[in-house]
Amino acid sequence: MLVMDQGVVEEWLSEFKTLPEAAVSSYAAALKEKTSLVPALYKVIRENYSDLLEPVCNQLFEFYRSGELRLQRFTLQFLPELVWTYLSVTAGRDPHCSGCIEALLLGIYNLEIVDKDGQSKLLSFTVPSLSKPSVYHEPSAIGSLALTEGALANHGLSRVVYSGPHLQRETFTAQNRFEVLTFLLLCYNAALSYMSSTSLQSLCQLSSRICICGYPRQQLRRYKGISSRVMVTSEFLVQLITGIHFALCNGESDLGSKALEDVLYRAQLELYPEALLVGNAIKSSLRGADLKANKEGTRSIQVEITPTASRISRNAVTSLSIRGHRWKRHGETVTMNSIDSPDISPAGPIPEISVTGVSGERVANGELLRSRTEGEALGGAAEVGVDSRGHLEVRRQKSVRRHLEEGPASGGRA
Repeated sequence: MLVMDQGVVEEWLSEFKTLPEAAVSSYAAALKEKTSLVPALYKVIRENYSDLLEPVCNQLFEFYRSGELRLQRFTLQFLPELVWTYLSVTAGRDPHCSGCIEALLLGIYNLEIVDKDGQSKLLSFTVPSLSKPSVYHEPSAIGSLALTEGALANHGLSRVVYSGPHLQRETFTAQNRFEVLTFLLLCYNAALSYMSSTSLQSLCQLSSRICICGYPRQQLRRYKGISSRVMVTSEFLVQLITGIHFALCNGESDLGSKALEDVLYRAQLELYPEALLVGNAIKSSLRGADLKANKEGTRSIQVEITPTASRISRNAVTSLSIRGHRWKRHGETVTMNSIDSPDISPAGPIPEISVTGVSGERVANGELLRSRTEGEALGGAAEVGVDSRGHLEVRRQKSVRRHLEEGPASGGRA
């Protein structure tokens, strides 16, 4: 660590200790102007044996315990790096280097699971309905939903899932480790729109490292960190995917794409259906999308906007399309306005589709029947047409013509 960075961190540590309580709000607003502070703090966290690590963790916890929202977000931006440092040290079986980080993570967890009065929180989540658009699906892409009696009865109703109350934790164990870390990532994802690009990059790097360490893909990514596998849970991967989705749409498309592929890779190896479902849904929704390359501006997630008018397929069979198909002849189509409007009559005779390919105009049913009878009396099928002078004309088939030309000598029927 450079001497300059160390001086920035030491100055930051001394400022808050002598700060009066009335000046906390103005101090939190001025933290954004210290551009060299955040990179220096990242360097301290990544150096496990740094002498400044313990006082930095204590200061970050004091920020979170102060109740000032901007100071809490300042601490949360380091959460991915803190989680990775803790897990890497735990996987390396050197827990003595992560004592202060473990205490910080547990302190944030215990503060978040209770309200201001010290009562356990009960978190609620609304499950999206397939009939309404969400981040992961669009109703127009699914098709029409059956309007059954049960669907109509549940229309407008929302299913709410509750989480909690959560238990206080004094130390990390193998049983509660990922329960605590998953909840911390849930708090981090709730403030994603306030996180810096450096924090989003750290989240993507955390996701890739956790999922590939100890597996063949680690050599493909050329990551030379720890080589032992880190245990994960399906719920933890789902929270990682949620943060990756936001990073993908807000300037971190390269790191986010790699992280999403690595999480799906690990989810396939572990056979985690929840992580596979959410990850593949995001991957499908972003396929062919124009992701934002800039890292500034409004933070958002891209979704398809539901159209205001109902979509009607061009190939849909309607009464209008049937009538239009009926009056088509030789590539010419009579306009629907002339058919539907009683005041406008066609310029010429209404064309008719001929099965035998012989063109002609409409004739009365009686004349058509009489002509067919005369044709059948000649010993062959005949077709009726109207010549230019308005007289009926019987057009015999080739077999009948050949019979008359050859005469009675051929032995045919007269």
